[in-house]
Amino acid sequence: MVNLSPDKESDIYLQKYDDETCPIPQVELTVPKTDDPTMPVVTFRVWALGLTCCVLLSFVNQFMWYRQNPMMISSIAAQIAVVPIGHLMARTVTTRKFFEGTRWEFSLNPGPFNVKEHVLITIFANSGAGAVYATHILSSVKLLYKKKFDFLPALIVMVTTQLLGFSWAGMFRKFLVEPAEMWWPGNMVQVSLFRVLHEKEKRSKLRLSRIQFFLLVLVTVFAYEILPNYLFTTLMSISWLCWTAPKSVTMQQISSGQQGLGLGAFALDWSTISSYLGSPLVSPWFATANVAAGYIFFVYIVVPLSYWFNMYHAKTFPIYSNSLYMTNGTTYHIDDIVNSKFQLDLQAYTTIGPIHMSTFFAMSYGLTFAALSATVVHIGLFHGREIWNQSKGIMTGTIKRDVHSRLMKVYKQVPSWWFYLLFVLNISLIFFAVEHYKDALQLPWWGVLLACGIALFFTLPLGIIAATTNQGPGLNVITEYIIGYIYPGRPVANMCFKVYGYISMSQALNLVSDFKLGHYMKIPPRAMFMAQLVGAIVSVAVYTGIAWWLMGSIPHLCDKEALPPGSQWTCPMDVVFFDASVIWGLVGPMRIFGNLGEYKQVNMFFVAGAILPFLVWLAHKAFPRHKWITYIHFPVLLSATGMMPPASAVNFSSWLIVAFLSGYVLFRYRQDWWAKYNYVLSGGLDAGNAFLTILLFFCLQYVSNISIAWWGNNGEGCPLAACPTAKGVVVDGCPIF
Repeated sequence: MVNLSPDKESDIYLQKYDDETCPIPQVELTVPKTDDPTMPVVTFRVWALGLTCCVLLSFVNQFMWYRQNPMMISSIAAQIAVVPIGHLMARTVTTRKFFEGTRWEFSLNPGPFNVKEHVLITIFANSGAGAVYATHILSSVKLLYKKKFDFLPALIVMVTTQLLGFSWAGMFRKFLVEPAEMWWPGNMVQVSLFRVLHEKEKRSKLRLSRIQFFLLVLVTVFAYEILPNYLFTTLMSISWLCWTAPKSVTMQQISSGQQGLGLGAFALDWSTISSYLGSPLVSPWFATANVAAGYIFFVYIVVPLSYWFNMYHAKTFPIYSNSLYMTNGTTYHIDDIVNSKFQLDLQAYTTIGPIHMSTFFAMSYGLTFAALSATVVHIGLFHGREIWNQSKGIMTGTIKRDVHSRLMKVYKQVPSWWFYLLFVLNISLIFFAVEHYKDALQLPWWGVLLACGIALFFTLPLGIIAATTNQGPGLNVITEYIIGYIYPGRPVANMCFKVYGYISMSQALNLVSDFKLGHYMKIPPRAMFMAQLVGAIVSVAVYTGIAWWLMGSIPHLCDKEALPPGSQWTCPMDVVFFDASVIWGLVGPMRIFGNLGEYKQVNMFFVAGAILPFLVWLAHKAFPRHKWITYIHFPVLLSATGMMPPASAVNFSSWLIVAFLSGYVLFRYRQDWWAKYNYVLSGGLDAGNAFLTILLFFCLQYVSNISIAWWGNNGEGCPLAACPTAKGVVVDGCPIF
């Protein structure tokens, strides 16, 4: 077996690994190498339980999306919950065959509940667990801009953004699913759980079986998580250095985990640890090291130097903030610069003055620029030959297959024309929407084509990074940037362009990841396609309906100034999306990052990002024996902090600690324990936290809004971390310098 480094420049199809093995050790240790093609797959149980899970997860996740900590319930909760129900249905539902003797013959109960049914149900659940990003448009327009937005155009945008990704997934599945090196680390958790829940394992006298270990973790986490989520919320961010200097703004800026740089801060709460970067237990060590390097460089070098040298008047604003400000440090009222046509009122903008942002926010955009250019250069230098050889292998049929690809040859593949037909139908519906609802959507037809072109160009390079590192930059900023320059002053057009360019690519990668899960578990590709398509349509309908209902049911939703103190309905993700639409859409990059703006030097990050992978490539060529050089992965390193804000320092510091212990310490020194329990541990943590969060929210917080007032629920104890330090700036609760 050959253990390839993730960026080794070589012809992977000339590697001499056996077709009974897999070249990725994590896959070799986790994924079963057997298959039973006669096992029933698309059954009544799949439809009943799959659609139920899809609807329930869509409902719960959209319901919780607007909260201060937008906990997303993963499909793992459904993956576990359906097991006893599936076995119960196998024992109780009639085994009678309907239309016996005809081509339409079927049975509601074809036999015991099996793992392939379970996988397909989980694919339905994955559709419900993944947020519909386009709901941000609805939230921004109706709640933050406070403008009218009709239900039908909103629904069309949400449906088409989710389905457009099928086209890109179909085009690149040969590159991102079949090669063994495209292993998609996040799938290892679900594969481990399927094995735990379906394979019989003999328990040794001294060690727990995997199912026993999983249940122990689930129950323990379920019992513990009531502390950080309800009884003792300070555990979400223990910023102990703040407590040593309660009157020092500088110390609290440095040490606050939620509003500062998070030095010494950590969390004892699984949702805080995993909410933005995913489970740290599935991250390969080389990817974790790159995330750590990027985080340290940005948070502890770039931001402090920028702030304390007062770059872009940094001291006038909080050190960490995603809000938009006026020159004097007060919050910018966006309503004042929007005209009756929902476009920029240039005269009002000139009178009020330019928009400012925290230096943290500005530098975060800069690193996003660098990550994107680094991705293109990195893929060309380190994976260019690999992509070329894959292309030749696909054309000539000479692709080297591992054991899993060999086993999947017995199933019919999804015809390419299915994806192309879906693309034609989808793009036709988009053109209808942008032409018929011109005033509401603001996006011209050529903007749709340009967005599709960007998504098509970046799906493969970003897919390679995601498939090998479980991380990767997004296209949200570059799509906003491009349309903002070409078509400025129209915020809804900017938001629509972003979701078609960015989310169609992101959705494609989610679909490809699910295809790889089916590949590992030997699910017929056509059954996978069916579950993904139906699940996507159902989830969009539920997400849209619940979002529309919440907007009419919760007073002052997303409005921090009007909400009562301590309210959870602050919508952090939607506020960031709204701010971005103001920066890139309403005002436009020309007046912020261009010749007319204050932050034009940030564009140099594009150049820096393109140069850095080239330097690594030169170092690799000069010192080929130093294999560690190939693990320097600038797309991951530079995009590490792409979620900041709304993610905060404590999310990253806590994630890195756990990822180091799992991916380096345990994998290196206790590999037998890691192989048996690591992914099971991740699933147990996710499931226990998810079940407790649902129970707690509906029993205590939503129904009766019962809370406990004591110092342990008063936040992290760093109230001065958000204070500006420039002379003469007046902010309530802050000292005046």
